Amino acid sequence: MAATSRIPSFTAPETQPTMGLRERKKLKTRVAIRQATYRLIQEQGYDATTIEQIAEAAEVSPSTVFRYFATKEDIVLTDEYDPVLEAMLRDRPLDEPPLESVRLMIREALTTVLTAEDEELRQRTRLMAEVPAVRARLTESMSDTGKVLSQVLADRTGGSPDDLRIRVFVAAVLSSVREVTLYWSEHGQEGDLRAMLDRAMDTLESGLRL
Repeated sequence: MAATSRIPSFTAPETQPTMGLRERKKLKTRVAIRQATYRLIQEQGYDATTIEQIAEAAEVSPSTVFRYFATKEDIVLTDEYDPVLEAMLRDRPLDEPPLESVRLMIREALTTVLTAEDEELRQRTRLMAEVPAVRARLTESMSDTGKVLSQVLADRTGGSPDDLRIRVFVAAVLSSVREVTLYWSEHGQEGDLRAMLDRAMDTLESGLRL
């Protein structure tokens, strides 16, 4: 599958907490690996792109690539936004219903991505929809985000992130985001993605009403 959009930059979100020199170097390496991966995918397709080629293009060793990303699919799917989502959710009023807090967090984060990295988002979601290996890895890759959101919600409620209700709630939200994203990409990336996600949250809130 050959990509058609411009090469994504995948720069780190400006709202991330201040990082030390070591963390900045790690982030720089991660971004370089992603840039190289997307450039190669654009040029020759996903399946033809190897870890060895990615390492050479990023000017690192293959072992360094694997130290940062367990699989090629993870290079495509992993981003730097979990700390941003965590900060956004923690900033919501404590007396706000959890679903409303999550809805507004998603809307704000998506607005930021669409403004700064619209083409990057489109290329990534195309890979999610069109490359079976990426799609298969998607749910597993979202587990880290799920852990972050579960911890924030547990802190807000005084409960445990392993509470069944919290786990079910977070799983439902992230599954909704996954399905909306895939639906949007499968249908030519047409329409307002934010509005689609709003409708998904409405469905979670009120149930399926046909």
